[in-house]
Amino acid sequence: MRKILEIAKILILYMHICMDKNVLALDWALVHSFLAVAETGSLSGAARSLGITQPTVGRQIATMETQLGVTLFERRARGMAPTDTALALLPAAEAMRDGARALSLAAAGQSAREGGTVRITASIFASHHILPPILARLRRDAPEIALELVPSDTTENLLFREADIAVRMYRPRQLDVVTRHIGDIDIAMFAAKGYLADRPESHVDTFLETHEFVGFDRNEDIIRGFRDLGIGVDREFFATRCDHQTTYWELVRAGCGIGFAQARVGRQDPAVVELDLPMKIPALEVWLAAPSVLRKRAPIARVWDALAEGLAQAVDRPTHRLDQAKAGG
Repeated sequence: MRKILEIAKILILYMHICMDKNVLALDWALVHSFLAVAETGSLSGAARSLGITQPTVGRQIATMETQLGVTLFERRARGMAPTDTALALLPAAEAMRDGARALSLAAAGQSAREGGTVRITASIFASHHILPPILARLRRDAPEIALELVPSDTTENLLFREADIAVRMYRPRQLDVVTRHIGDIDIAMFAAKGYLADRPESHVDTFLETHEFVGFDRNEDIIRGFRDLGIGVDREFFATRCDHQTTYWELVRAGCGIGFAQARVGRQDPAVVELDLPMKIPALEVWLAAPSVLRKRAPIARVWDALAEGLAQAVDRPTHRLDQAKAGG
């Protein structure tokens, strides 16, 4: 009963706060800092995520507490802990953020500017090995467009403007996102020449027992790939592990063991040898994706077309599927 009464008090306070004129006067920067501290658990973490100084975040939290007449955080040995009041306010603050992002996205889609900045996200490997010449050609052909490339193996949310265009190695399923399948990239198995020179040639049947393999750390894609081929392995099967794909490839090149890479990239590298084994490795799909409200905006459309043309030349099996209004369609 006591807990219920405490929750009821918080909800009543929340209702009063929402009707308070001080809430209407809140600067969005204050709410932004409030969310950042709640999500990172510290002033320093919030400052890093927002790109501002720690004292500025502290002042903004203090200002918000003064305007609302509440305490939002308690200082702990390892950071800032949200109070019950702060936890009650979080859903409304998150809704404000989502609304601001939706407003920004809709406004950007109405822009008729030919130039501007287009933000592209792609996997670390694709950003390193595939995109640079495509983007260099685009810069020569469209100097009025500034480009931002975000190499990342996480999934940036296009609808939150974390990127304008994404190059995905899988089919995007997010609604309200336009997609285009560019084609497929062959994956092959490689080993460094030095690694192979130190080991006698082994028979196919004993290949897995006589060689070391480079795998991912927390990412289970390679493990799932082996299992799809009917080969049961676990994380400990791989003597060397790394999730950063470009570093992963350097480990293979240095001789840490046998690894996997895009066939075209590996075949152009004189430090490695492609291994011809009777293992059918699934190809990697390449997709473009962009928010539907931005897809036809002039600079994004220009970059989209350049990426589609350049990537079509970089894949092993291009396709000609039409754009789709929704990724799930």
